[in-house]
Amino acid sequence: MTAERKIVAGLFVSLDGVVEAPETWHFPYMDEQMGAAVGQMHAEADTLLMGRVTYETFASAWPHRTGPMADAINGIRKLVASTTLRETAWNNTAVIDGDVLTAVKDLKLQPGKNVNLSGSISLTRALLQAGLLDELRLLVHPIVLGTGQRLFPEGTVQTPLALVRSSTYASGAMDLTYQPA
Repeated sequence: MTAERKIVAGLFVSLDGVVEAPETWHFPYMDEQMGAAVGQMHAEADTLLMGRVTYETFASAWPHRTGPMADAINGIRKLVASTTLRETAWNNTAVIDGDVLTAVKDLKLQPGKNVNLSGSISLTRALLQAGLLDELRLLVHPIVLGTGQRLFPEGTVQTPLALVRSSTYASGAMDLTYQPA
């Protein structure tokens, strides 16, 4: 019997838990170590899962870029979880038809590499709550933002996680991987 694919969420997060708009605060901490970690995540996946907002942000930027990371993101199969989006213009992209949780359960059973979930805060929360997220990889940046959407807002259901891997980069950022406990 083959092992199930893993659903892996990767997020840039500030020390105070903000995950919103990392493009406005993340780049001063993007060094070789973090670049290698992000590249490794992409190399271990053959599908990128996104919500509509992340899709729109990525689709407006990545198709116009070149280089190894852009080639990986532009070439990978992309699935968008959205109830409002009907068509996509970015190559290798499809909108999930029907219930997202059911679609993700089906994805896990298909042969292939990891399914990466990038950004997509609401989708990450929903998959974690439904028990469908296999790994939560947080690249914690040494910055306090004070405002912005947090990964786990007040009122989030208690969810035990186990730290399975950690490293610290020269920039002061930490790379933390959690799995459901």
